[in-house]
Amino acid sequence: MSFEHYIRSGQRLLRCGYTTGTCAALAARGAAQRLLSGTVPRTLRLTTPKGWPVEVLPRFCRMEENTALCGVDKDAGDDCDITDGMTIVAAVTRTSIPGIAIDGGEGVGRVTRPGLDQPVGAAAINTVPRRMIKEEVQDVCRQHGYSGGLRVEIRIPGGAEAARKTFNPKLGVEGGLSILGTSGVVEPMSEQALVDTLALEIRQAATKSHRLILTPGNYGTDFLHAQGLDALGVPVVKCSNFIGDALDMATAEGFEQLLLVGHIGKLVKLAGGIMNTHSRYADCRTELFCAHAAVCGAGPELCAALLEAATTDACLELLDKARLRQAVLDRLLNAVSDHLQRRAGESCRAGAILFSNQYGLLGLTEPAKEILAQWKG
Repeated sequence: MSFEHYIRSGQRLLRCGYTTGTCAALAARGAAQRLLSGTVPRTLRLTTPKGWPVEVLPRFCRMEENTALCGVDKDAGDDCDITDGMTIVAAVTRTSIPGIAIDGGEGVGRVTRPGLDQPVGAAAINTVPRRMIKEEVQDVCRQHGYSGGLRVEIRIPGGAEAARKTFNPKLGVEGGLSILGTSGVVEPMSEQALVDTLALEIRQAATKSHRLILTPGNYGTDFLHAQGLDALGVPVVKCSNFIGDALDMATAEGFEQLLLVGHIGKLVKLAGGIMNTHSRYADCRTELFCAHAAVCGAGPELCAALLEAATTDACLELLDKARLRQAVLDRLLNAVSDHLQRRAGESCRAGAILFSNQYGLLGLTEPAKEILAQWKG
């Protein structure tokens, strides 16, 4: 049964899917029904936390000795998801202990580091999926007048192998995949998964320190290593283009000092208050160079050349020839600092370090100088 919900991406309509959490809850419902009623459900249905109904045909639903097993195939819609097409299995057995116990089995990871949704040692089945599983099984128990205990074990055949291609080992989930989802629905091409991963990494960093280094990507981590800044004992988190989100998360987690280290091609956008640096949202790098250069005395020809420049390094080269590079960088750094601190708020002191692959270190905001002096002192 196709899940017929769509979102628009540009000129295309993309079909949504449903999460591993939704699959686990559906499978648990089917296994509980098979165990308590002795019948095989023809279809399985639930309403996701987003409010959208999902109805599926079970891959299988059978008894193995005293355990009922039900499998539901993951449908990620048009999203590029490693779990798409995998079968999420629930194994349900009666127990002498009242209530519904939920755990993970084959292919479901275990939490090995603090800061995740579940405590260390627990199966990587997040809070919302756990609630969905429990609610579906409780509903079946009410329908059949069962008041005893049940144990629900979620399995993902092939999950351990698939997990090696994910961020799970890095984040502290070992041995398998996670059962995820807050809305129960997968929105294709959504940035939400990236933002959720970023939030998780920042939350984990907060368990180790009140200081944080953010960098958009590999250029930043290479620069940090070359400058020895990754040896200061301060957690480093890659934030991609989500500068504003990362600052909000860092403030919410209680960080007191923060350094944002990045290539000028991205971070110059902060001088204009742009907090998502992806080019689809804004690309005013040369316009910012031009505006600040004009204030510093650049004439019409230089301003026109800056606007036509292909890269920020090309802008720097033009400013070098006009002997305006430092003056313009000083203004840009001040603007970056103002926008950065305004977004971080009063509780978190935030500084920025800008560099270029061609020119190396370009400059530090005043807060960055103060923060580095403390960290190195």
